[in-house]
Amino acid sequence: QDQLVESGGGLVQAGGSLRLSCVASKRFIKLNVMGWYRQAPGKQRESVATITPVGSKAYDDSVKGRFTISRDNDKNTVYLQMNSLKPEDTAVYYCHPIATQVWGQGTQVTVSS
Repeated sequence: QDQLVESGGGLVQAGGSLRLSCVASKRFIKLNVMGWYRQAPGKQRESVATITPVGSKAYDDSVKGRFTISRDNDKNTVYLQMNSLKPEDTAVYYCHPIATQVWGQGTQVTVSS
């Protein structure tokens, strides 16, 4: 079956940076809008950033100017560069091809005060 593998999460101090990676199938990378979502304990899952097959990008207001979504088609990988991290960014981050029911296992991001 289809599989997404997220990695790159960890524990960082406020103001630090992380780069998340999502290895997906070639067809998802080429044909789907790819999104990064996050979910904190007791909170609903929310969209963080998206990138279309032609490279158009969109961000939630809470991360605009701090996070950057990108992809490498040769590596079948979508990235989320996370800078100037805040404690409120703490969550499990998921990779998701829009308009599918496919999700990765998630990667934990924890930002300390």
